[in-house]
Amino acid sequence: MQYTLLIYDEESARGDTSPEDMATVMKEYNAYGEWLQEKGWNKGGEALHETAQATTVRGTVTTDGPFAETKEQLGGFYLIECENLDQALEAARQCPGSKYGAVEVRPVVDFSQGEMPT
Repeated sequence: MQYTLLIYDEESARGDTSPEDMATVMKEYNAYGEWLQEKGWNKGGEALHETAQATTVRGTVTTDGPFAETKEQLGGFYLIECENLDQALEAARQCPGSKYGAVEVRPVVDFSQGEMPT
């Protein structure tokens, strides 16, 4: 089954991160990506630019920047494929984002199997 690991953190805290600390975090993420590859779970993923660069479309209204005021913003995601939710939760716990914010685990709907969102 496929799952997305949605990584949330506080964008405002990123500005306080030194280049050395950012290099350490990136090493953690690179090691995590390698771990996912070794497990055979990694199907993709990307980091996202800050919400100030986002544009939201809702109906016919377009808004620049983040749509909602929230404490944590979506900073990136991984798409993984593993046998069950327990393995997906293991992957989320190993994700460096779980130390700096939150990682939401969400199953992916498989329309090819006739599955519908619930």
